[in-house]
Amino acid sequence: MNLDMKWLAWEITSRCNLSCIHCRSSSTMQKKENELTTKEAFKILDDLAEFAKPTIVLSGGEPLLRKDVYEIARYGAEKGIRMTLATNGTLVNDEIAKKIKDSGIKSCSLSLDGATPEVHDNFRKQKGAFKSVMRCIEIFKKHNIPFLINSSFTKRNQKDIAETLRMATELGAMAWFMFVIIPTGRGAGVTEEFIDKDTYVEILKWHYEREKEGKIRMRPVCAPFYFRLKKEWGDKENIKDKSSPLGFISDRGCIGAVGGVFVSKEGMVTPCSYFPFEVGHVRKNSIREIWENSPRLNDLRNFDNYQGDCHYCEYSVVCGGCRALAYFFKGNHLEKDPYCDYKPKRI
Repeated sequence: MNLDMKWLAWEITSRCNLSCIHCRSSSTMQKKENELTTKEAFKILDDLAEFAKPTIVLSGGEPLLRKDVYEIARYGAEKGIRMTLATNGTLVNDEIAKKIKDSGIKSCSLSLDGATPEVHDNFRKQKGAFKSVMRCIEIFKKHNIPFLINSSFTKRNQKDIAETLRMATELGAMAWFMFVIIPTGRGAGVTEEFIDKDTYVEILKWHYEREKEGKIRMRPVCAPFYFRLKKEWGDKENIKDKSSPLGFISDRGCIGAVGGVFVSKEGMVTPCSYFPFEVGHVRKNSIREIWENSPRLNDLRNFDNYQGDCHYCEYSVVCGGCRALAYFFKGNHLEKDPYCDYKPKRI
């Protein structure tokens, strides 16, 4: 298997000024102990530059609450690494936008979970959050900062999916990513609000039809079986997203362990931000050592290790199933994705 690292999500802080219902890290404004220092952050970038040039997503929490975020971004950019930023938009003003631009950050992602203040603010548990996103978008446009929009949905806001896509398109986002909520952090406390899997298949079918229209780059996130469904629905692109605005090519539903990893605020490495246990730690080993030699990462890369229907599935290479969902609902990260009902032909 090709072990080129294409993507790295990096939680540079867990602090956040919002209290969103689905937050995987249950972020608050309180600073957690043991965050990686600036020097340690630079070392990660040094280690990366020796063997890979992945797209890095600086996230949180709210990454703009970390004072050295621009130093980290600039250091990575100077080493030829594509640096991007995931922000909730509430802190962005002209001065912040200039700092983002000057630091070498190539693009930003914003969260928009509804097409009206009532829906988005309810989801984000913050009055004025919607207005902040709209203001941030105008500032990004003013400073020529490309942005994409991430949207998460539960039963409380699923009726707004189509309108949210329409708004993202009209606002000039370079992409719209629809997230399936994974039950970690505060998200574990709202499972009764999760959209049922049959309805999700209907939503994904709608997504596929909109994607074919080509009005905006689209991708559902944390719904890996979508890539199997695309084949069944007649997709002719060989499951490849050939011009991803994030700067990497994704040819598989789940890219955790295969295309990239997640680094937590204190240096713990996991296959993705929702995964329940670590596969390495940057304070103990270099990111390259973890990426290439972690037994748990290599275990996930061997699809024959998967269990249940996923073990036999002919789509395992292009799907992979959600390992975090399997762990949450079945207590075993190698079990089948509980949102997928496909019966493999090899059984």
